[in-house]
Amino acid sequence: MIDSQRKFASPLLAVHNLKVVYDGAIEALRDVSFQVLPGQVVALLGANGAGKSSVLKAVSGILDSEEGEIEKGEISFDGASIERMAADRIVGMGLTQVPEGRQLFASMTVEENLIVGGHRRTKSSLNERREYVYSLFPRLADRRNQLSGYLSGGEQQMVAIGRALMNDPKLLALDEPSLGLAPLMVKEIFSHIHRLSQDANLTILLVEQNAAKALAIADYAYIMENGRVMLEGPASDLQQNSDVREFYLGVRRSGEVHSMRDIKHYKRRKRWLS
Repeated sequence: MIDSQRKFASPLLAVHNLKVVYDGAIEALRDVSFQVLPGQVVALLGANGAGKSSVLKAVSGILDSEEGEIEKGEISFDGASIERMAADRIVGMGLTQVPEGRQLFASMTVEENLIVGGHRRTKSSLNERREYVYSLFPRLADRRNQLSGYLSGGEQQMVAIGRALMNDPKLLALDEPSLGLAPLMVKEIFSHIHRLSQDANLTILLVEQNAAKALAIADYAYIMENGRVMLEGPASDLQQNSDVREFYLGVRRSGEVHSMRDIKHYKRRKRWLS
């Protein structure tokens, strides 16, 4: 079903042969291509340094803030070419990113952070959208007047997602939402993400190192290594792929579970790299 969808549906976001270079010399991405269909959760997976965050910076128009540039390739969103578009225009089109590490205004309250996220909205729609965010995250409603810097990591992640939702995005891009969170809070955050995709039919691009959590809620996934896409497919298929299970989910071919030390020191012999 997913394969036929991807064959005939028009993507909301499409990246084609993207090459990104930092400081004019360091190649971060090489010939990266992927697409995100409306209503889908698409996961972009890979180890730290694989190039996942560079992809998000490219599609969000913020590469220049880190001396990065698109050397070649095309990015289209909702039918428009955006690879040379300013970040604020991209946000205005409906592509909103939740950055790695949350990046809240720590000295501002929860409510003030949400208001910043909805600065493009009219007063009436701002209030309506804020109440929508509070309905998704009741814990934030209880802490609306609390300074964001004093919240737990999980609560800060909820604020970051809520702030992005204030823009009423067509596509929500999440950069490592599980980073630095305790396992129980990771489970809760991913439950919220899944709920957004199912109940609100929100299109989501999910960049993650936690492959098990991401594949559990994704429709389709791409796996990156060294700035390139090395494997792609329906998330359910990748969950059963023996290489993915061994190198990303930590499951031996015999069914035993790797320790993280085993994974770290195991020689990475992925068949798709041969």
